[in-house]
Amino acid sequence: MNGAGTRRELQMRIAGRTIAGRPFARPSVTAAVAGGVMCAAMLAALWPQARGAAALLWAQDDPVALADIGVVSALPDTAAVVRRVDEALAADDAELAQSFVDLAKARRIAVPDELATRVADAVAAEQSTGAIAWRFASGLVTGEANDLASLSGTVAGDLFVFGDVRDVVREGKRIAVGEEPDRLILGLAAAGLAVTAATYLSVGSATPVRAGLTLVKDARKTGRLGAGLASWAGRSAREVVDAPRLQRALETASVSRPGESAAALRAAFRADKAESLLRVAKDVGRIGEKAGTHGALDALRVADGPRDMARAARLAEKKGSQTRAIIKLLGRGALLLASGAFNLALWLFSAVMMLFGMVASIKSGTERATLWWLRRARARRARRAAAIATTGSAAMFSPPAGLPPPALAASA
Repeated sequence: MNGAGTRRELQMRIAGRTIAGRPFARPSVTAAVAGGVMCAAMLAALWPQARGAAALLWAQDDPVALADIGVVSALPDTAAVVRRVDEALAADDAELAQSFVDLAKARRIAVPDELATRVADAVAAEQSTGAIAWRFASGLVTGEANDLASLSGTVAGDLFVFGDVRDVVREGKRIAVGEEPDRLILGLAAAGLAVTAATYLSVGSATPVRAGLTLVKDARKTGRLGAGLASWAGRSAREVVDAPRLQRALETASVSRPGESAAALRAAFRADKAESLLRVAKDVGRIGEKAGTHGALDALRVADGPRDMARAARLAEKKGSQTRAIIKLLGRGALLLASGAFNLALWLFSAVMMLFGMVASIKSGTERATLWWLRRARARRARRAAAIATTGSAAMFSPPAGLPPPALAASA
């Protein structure tokens, strides 16, 4: 029985079906290879999005880096530049057209000579002496700033306290008759009166803040102030004006006596409550100095709060005349992440999981191939051992040469 069992085991070893009494199953290397190929293909498809997400997350606190990343896809080639410049010229906005040309040159995108000439001619016509004088006078009289010349006229009017006194008296009269005033205009005008006095005392060093207040006030009047920023500024401006003191000052205030009225109205201004409002005005003034009046107004339109204005000021200081084109292309995405951080992190997580799956598949395939090779080698050794054992057994029971078989010898 033992001999039969041994022979049966040897036959199974020779057939390669068992090793050391255990069933021999060939490891499936194909499944591991297929899984690795699938994960690699998905990783290749996810990689551009994951790389872009990583770059955006890394640059989320740097508006300049965010703008550089966004402009790459928003302004890819010469055709896009030509289209944007044509749109700006059709809208009679030579400053925006020049901003796109400057941005294209900074990105080393070729600008056709004919297009550059058209933009230069439009800018020259806009900067002619007659046009500048007309816009200055318009800003001085109406108090609306649309460009540098009209802003200069508006600021000149505010420096002579005419514009601020007019706005405080108008909004204050609404309070007197029981109507709801525009608290933001009232607070900005009151702050402007105080800043104007500081501008004179500091020989013009507070002029950027003065210009910023004028721009914010003008954006509010013309509806170009973003909803989020307008809501924040309105809340901040409520604490800037001392209403009872303003009421008493309005009894003697008159636009015909701006100097005396300004001194009385200035007393109703709470400087300690206006720090954040003045900081925003300073940022607006910095943007106006670097990117122009339109650039400051565009930033006010897309900003959602004081942090956005601070980011816009950093962007303008770095990009200068390119700022308008960047804000036109990217909107609020030029100041902060346009996509949610969760969505960007999800792209990165998906790419990492595909990479992990590919590495795991390579590891599993390598292990299975190695196991298959080792089992095959062991089976080969087992077959050789069985062949040697079978040959030895046959030699043991075969009679020597010249002797009869054992059965014949027994009968004899």
